[in-house]
Amino acid sequence: MNQRLAAGFLISAVFFLSACGDEAAIEPSIPLVRTQKVLPSRNDSSGQNYTGTVQGRYSTNLAFQVGGQIANRNVEVGSRVFRGDLLFTINPRDVLEQNRQASAQVSSTKAQLDLAKSNLDRFEKLFAEEAISASTLDQYRTNFEAAEAQYRAAVAAESASQNSLGYTNLTADSDGIISAINAETGQIVAAGQTICTLTQTAELEVSIDVPENRLSEVEIGSEVTVDFWAVNGRFTGIVRELSPIADSATRTFNAKISLPNPPANLQLGMTASVQTFDSKIADGSVEIPIASIFQTESTPQVWIVESNRVAKKSIEVISLGEKFARVKGLNPGSIIVTAGVHKLVDGQSIRLEGESQ
Repeated sequence: MNQRLAAGFLISAVFFLSACGDEAAIEPSIPLVRTQKVLPSRNDSSGQNYTGTVQGRYSTNLAFQVGGQIANRNVEVGSRVFRGDLLFTINPRDVLEQNRQASAQVSSTKAQLDLAKSNLDRFEKLFAEEAISASTLDQYRTNFEAAEAQYRAAVAAESASQNSLGYTNLTADSDGIISAINAETGQIVAAGQTICTLTQTAELEVSIDVPENRLSEVEIGSEVTVDFWAVNGRFTGIVRELSPIADSATRTFNAKISLPNPPANLQLGMTASVQTFDSKIADGSVEIPIASIFQTESTPQVWIVESNRVAKKSIEVISLGEKFARVKGLNPGSIIVTAGVHKLVDGQSIRLEGESQ
């Protein structure tokens, strides 16, 4: 009897532990998904594709404020630097010698000022005793004022010489990448001569060249679509700047395309494909990745993301391309899921890329 009871308790314990394991196994987790904003679709005939290059919006030519021989070079082309980093130095020997001369001039003019002040004080007493004329006193007062002016000039020159000591170090004025170097160690450079070019990476843009018969498609402020060969996805760009003069060799107009939401792994020099369009959307359709479409029975659908939850949305497929489909039923600006669409459930909570669980 005791053996039967023991066996019964053992079986119950096994079922209990199995149930606990099942509960732990089915504990729901919030999936991580990739999303994309819906972009408008236009007729292919309404625009043109251009090959562009990723550039930094701001580039600075850095130069020494004093001349001399370059003693050290701490960067290479492509080096990432931060504001205040030391890039180049020049030999401070000549600047130090100029500083010594300026200091000696200050000492000399200070001695002359002290002598002029002493003479002025003595002759003012003599004038008070009516021992000298007013014209004689005026002469010594003029001598004092001249000595004082010379002393002030010498002090200012010494201060400028002290500043020049700091100018022997060339530092980065912002975060960015060294995109060009125009001088080498041992080279003698003049003040103001470009030593290197620093391109800021905080704000990137795409540069394209537009022929004159397509200028109406790249008006400042107009939207374009940008694809990158090395980066997945399609992005919205805005024409920020358009050159008013055609290039003398190519007879094209350079346009700068700003990227309000660039991809995180975008690098300087990458190649981009820019598609321009007329200002009107052709048929109210939008473009989405083919991978974002799934089918329930005979109805194509996508997952719309709202408040970190997904909801089914039926669409009408107009045409299919190699990577993108032109569809109706979605509003430009909507957020859709582009990967793992077959593993989601209507109303399910999701996490976006970059969020922790």
